[in-house]
Amino acid sequence: MTATSWDILLIGGASGVGKSRAAAQLAGEPGGSKGFVVEFDDVVSAVEAMTTAEHHPALHHFDGIPDTARLGVDRVLDLQIATARALEPAVLGVVRNRLTVDVPAVIEGDYLTPAAAAAAIRDGRAAGRRVRAVFLHEPDPEQILANYAAREPDSGEQHHRAQVSAAYSHWLADQAARHGLPVVECRPWDGLAGRVERASGRHMDGVLSHPRPTLGP
Repeated sequence: MTATSWDILLIGGASGVGKSRAAAQLAGEPGGSKGFVVEFDDVVSAVEAMTTAEHHPALHHFDGIPDTARLGVDRVLDLQIATARALEPAVLGVVRNRLTVDVPAVIEGDYLTPAAAAAAIRDGRAAGRRVRAVFLHEPDPEQILANYAAREPDSGEQHHRAQVSAAYSHWLADQAARHGLPVVECRPWDGLAGRVERASGRHMDGVLSHPRPTLGP
C-alpha cells in the first residue's frame, strides 16, 4: 500500500517535542499516499466535551484547576499520566477505525501511551495491517521551554509547563522501553522525520513477542 514500513504510524511524546512537525513531514512525503494525519488531541477534546466529571472522573482530572502552575510538577505529572491511561480505549478506537480504511495514517498526540500503542500493534497484526509506534523524547526542560517560546510567543514564559513536559517525556520513554517500542531523541531537529521512519522500520513486529500489555493503572 505504501513504500513505508507501516500502514498506521503512532507518534507519541510529551507536549512541545515536535510530534506535529514530524507527523506532517511523514504524511506529506512527495509521491506517497500518506496524506492523513490524526491529531489525537482533537479526539481528547471531543471526549472531554461529551463527558462529565460525575460520570467519567478519570477524564476530568484537570477540571476545577484553573492554573496547574500552582501545583507541584509531580502532582501535575501524576494527573497527566492518569488522564492518558484513561484515554487508552479511545486510542484503540481510533486505530481500529483506521484499520477499516485502506489509506495510511499517522496518529500523533500527547496522550498516546506505550501500553495503548503495544495493544494497537497487536490489533493491527490480527487485521493483517502494519501498525507501528515511535515515541519522541526530549529530556531537557529548557529546550522544551524554548520550543514553547517559538511556537507560542504571546504566551509568556512557561517554565512550569516545560518541567512537566520533560518529566512526562521521561515517563513515556521509560514505558516505551518496557513495551519494546522505539524511542527517538528529538534533536537534532533536522532529519527527525527520517529517524522516526527508520526507527519504525527497524522495529517491525518485535513488540509482539512481549507479554500482552495491560491497559490502565
